[in-house]
Amino acid sequence: MLTSREHTTSFSGVRMRFDSDKSYGELIDALFADIGETPVPIDEFPSMSQTWEEYKHQVEPHVGPSGFMLFSVFDHGAWIRSAGIDRKVLRVILGNPLIAITMLRHDVTAGLFAPVELLVVEEADGRSSLSYVRPSSLMVIEPNAPLLAAAQQLDAKLEALATKVVS
Repeated sequence: MLTSREHTTSFSGVRMRFDSDKSYGELIDALFADIGETPVPIDEFPSMSQTWEEYKHQVEPHVGPSGFMLFSVFDHGAWIRSAGIDRKVLRVILGNPLIAITMLRHDVTAGLFAPVELLVVEEADGRSSLSYVRPSSLMVIEPNAPLLAAAQQLDAKLEALATKVVS
């Protein structure tokens, strides 16, 4: 008879927030100008029968200037209106499997947090903000130097993207 065992590991994430003088629309436009406006169906690319080099060749054309591509969006602002909250809020799922593999090769459970997520919010004063949780604070919960190094490279790329689009 098979038994299941629960394993619990507590950890703390680090939330990053970048305030911008841009309007919500301007910030969204700047983000999509870098990562693309059309979600890339990365899991629809042929996989099992091809080589890693062939896979990389299919992915690379979709990568934006900062190294990321758009995977999905959730317009929270659209549905929270029906609950009486009049705010523009967009959750953006972005990433790059060529970056993700640098972490997943050291710990496949890092895939719980790859791709990464951003939240773009229209603030009450008409400005906007971009928030995310620093990937390394989510992925590296036990000592793993190679995973930490790779995740910190992702942290730096994501922070560079955030700084670029909010400026």
